[in-house]
Amino acid sequence: MSIPHPTIGPLEHGPDFSLEFRVLLPQPAHPDALVLLLHGVGGSETNLIEMAAAITEQQPNTLVVLARGPLTIGSGQFAWFRVAFSATGPRIEAAEAESSRLALIQFVQQLQQAHGIAPRHTVVAGFSQGGIMSAGVALTAPEQVAGFGLLSGRILPELEPQLADRARLAQLQGFVGHGEFDSKLPVAWAERSDKWLSALGVRYQSRRYPIDHGISAAMQADFLAWLGEVIA
Repeated sequence: MSIPHPTIGPLEHGPDFSLEFRVLLPQPAHPDALVLLLHGVGGSETNLIEMAAAITEQQPNTLVVLARGPLTIGSGQFAWFRVAFSATGPRIEAAEAESSRLALIQFVQQLQQAHGIAPRHTVVAGFSQGGIMSAGVALTAPEQVAGFGLLSGRILPELEPQLADRARLAQLQGFVGHGEFDSKLPVAWAERSDKWLSALGVRYQSRRYPIDHGISAAMQADFLAWLGEVIA
């Protein structure tokens, strides 16, 4: 019997969830793990469908959710916060980033409660701004997730006042993947992430790839291998 090709369901929203989202289909009847994937600025929840499909091929009983950023910045374009890029680096709308961080923490809890999935079997990951938000959720609310994936992203310096202490972060795991030739978020941001996670005592894997700002096949493969160990 052949396995149906994964597709995404309709956009879901309502009072029970703090964000709009889609679920990868076929959806497992009784999932034992949850992976939340977050898109980058100007993208949408459909951007990471190939990664979502690869996750379910590896972990068929995992519920994969693709969330939509709460800000509309163009036709079919969404964001978690507005950002401007300058010669001195990215400048963010910090209040929007904080609002999205809190909404995501609530959303993770709502998904876990709705499907009976424990935090120790939950991972949040994303590309670029989605990776930024994944790190923000995990590093400030580590009790809610087992790990986070930071794919061509960074850890916001503005996050420092909300960071959990080393004791709370002791069980958290992270994955940092970044392009050596990233023209949007230079590789120095990944190096800063490494230093910060080491200082916080977070267990993590860090990889560099010969690419610009994006997710290569090699980055995805390394992330999937890490993910399989975290949610096993």
